[in-house]
Amino acid sequence: MKFILGKKIQMSQIFKENGDVVPVTIVEAGPCFVTQVKKDTGTGRPGIQIGFESVETKHLSKPKLGHLKDLPSLKFLKEFSLKMGEEVKINRGDEITVESFKLGDIVEVIGTSKGKGFQGVVKRHHFSGGPATHGHKDNLRMPGDIGAGGVQRVFKDQRMAGRMGGDQITIKNLEIAAIDAEKNILKIKGALPGARNGLLIIVGEGELTVKKKVEPVVVAPVEAAVAPEPVIMPVEEKAKV
Repeated sequence: MKFILGKKIQMSQIFKENGDVVPVTIVEAGPCFVTQVKKDTGTGRPGIQIGFESVETKHLSKPKLGHLKDLPSLKFLKEFSLKMGEEVKINRGDEITVESFKLGDIVEVIGTSKGKGFQGVVKRHHFSGGPATHGHKDNLRMPGDIGAGGVQRVFKDQRMAGRMGGDQITIKNLEIAAIDAEKNILKIKGALPGARNGLLIIVGEGELTVKKKVEPVVVAPVEAAVAPEPVIMPVEEKAKV
């Protein structure tokens, strides 16, 4: 299982060798840092927490700064549960990049849809509305009856007007059409949920490759050589004649 966090940039298109046009979404994916490795996430499976997008330390709380004490200041933290029996071969501080993914990989992308505020039933639930004539003066977009007359209450999950958008959306079976490892860019075929600069979670099958954290080499200080003190030999007095 491989995964990475990314940021939606914009939609674009690429051309195949035969001239076909492929619509893609450009995603800035990573680099992400492993912030915590868990042996058990409460489900009997190991888990890995990763962070993405550097920010100034003044925008982070003290508990989060303590959690990231020897790592960069990261804005987003997400935890992933591995599959049963899958070994954890990475450590805290390792770096995850787009090099884990290859052209043609099938992934699923999780994001948050655009918030559209309070909307009526025509836009929110695709109601057709009422007739425009024959006694219907100003209720063209009204929802109509919302319950039976004898039940004296509104049933749960009744489709009505309300807040629209801002929901978690998962799209599966998306193909990676292009990769730019130097710029940390993934071009994924099709449209992805959310607005520009929105956080995206990209998950695919395969082995996760990481760049190991380089531990600083501690060099022992070299003691300065101390010159030995000069030995003063006693001068023998000449015998008087």
